[in-house]
Amino acid sequence: MKIKAIIMGRTFGHTKHRLSRLGCLGWLILAFAIPAQAEWPHVVRSKDGVPISYEVHGSGEPTLVFVHGWSCDARYWREQVPYFSKKNRVVILDLAGHGHSGLSRTKYAMSSFGEDVRAVTETTDSRRVILIGHSMGGSVIAEAARLMPDRVIGLIGADTLENIEFPMTREEFQKMLTPLEENFQAATRPFISQMISTNTDSQLRDWILSDMSAAPPAVALSAMNEMMTQFISGDAAKIFEQIRLPVISVNGELWPINYEANRRHMLSYDAIVLKNADHFLMMNRSEEFNPALERAIRMLLEKPVKPNAEAAP
Repeated sequence: MKIKAIIMGRTFGHTKHRLSRLGCLGWLILAFAIPAQAEWPHVVRSKDGVPISYEVHGSGEPTLVFVHGWSCDARYWREQVPYFSKKNRVVILDLAGHGHSGLSRTKYAMSSFGEDVRAVTETTDSRRVILIGHSMGGSVIAEAARLMPDRVIGLIGADTLENIEFPMTREEFQKMLTPLEENFQAATRPFISQMISTNTDSQLRDWILSDMSAAPPAVALSAMNEMMTQFISGDAAKIFEQIRLPVISVNGELWPINYEANRRHMLSYDAIVLKNADHFLMMNRSEEFNPALERAIRMLLEKPVKPNAEAAP
C-alpha cells in the first residue's frame, strides 16, 4: 500500500533539536493517517447480471486481456502485469465464480465466461485487443472472440489449446470427475500436483495447491463439466471455425501439441514451447515465459487479420 507523506526539505536551525519525542511521534502518526491512494479493482455486470471484478494497468495498444484458468483467478497473472503494463494496457479479471466476482450462476459454461470477458473488454473501451488465456482460459477466450469480432485481433494460449480435437468419451471424463465429486478438496491436490514441476519453488507449489483446492466445488465441477463436454461433443474445435483469427500458444512440455488438428479448424496456429516447463509456466518460469509471450504478441501483430464475417454479433 502506498502512503503519501510530505517531506519538508528545509531545516529550522536549532528548532529541530528542541522537538520532543512526543512531537516526533505525533508527526509519524499524522504521516500514516493520510489516506492511501489505492487503485481498487473495478466491477462490471456480465450479460446475466453477475458482477465481474477486473483491474486495468498501464496504457498502449493493443490491449492485452488476461484470462485465468480453472479454479484460478487474476492473481495467477501477477508476474505478467508489471512486465507488460510498461508498454500496453493490461486488463486482468476474475471470471464469475472465481476470485472476487459473483457466484450466483447455476451453470458455469464457457459461453457465459466469454460474456464475462466481453463485459470487461467493452466497459474498458478496448478497441484493439489480444486475448490471452491460461488452461481453461483458452476455451474462454475463443468464446469471447466470437462475441467481439470487431475488437479482437488474435488469441494467445498459455499452456492450453494443445489439441482442440482431443478425443474423450463421457465415460473417460466421468472416471476423472468422480474423485472430485466425492471429495473436492482432497482430490484436487493430487489432480493439480501432477501438473506442477518438482523444480517449482515449494512455497509457490503449496500456494497453488491450497488455493485451487479451496475453490467453490459447485463452481469448479460445473466449469470442468462444461469445458470437457465441448471436447466430447466436438464443439471445442468447431468454435474456431467461426473465429477466423490467428492463434498462438506458449506452452510447456507436459502434453504434445497436435498442430495438424488445430490447423484444420483455426485460421492459423503456431506455438512456442518452453523446454521442461509445466502447466503454471507463467508463474514459475516467468523469466522465460514473459519474453516468449512478448514474441507471440509480435507474431500476431505481423499477421494480417481477415474479417470475421461468420462470428456472432
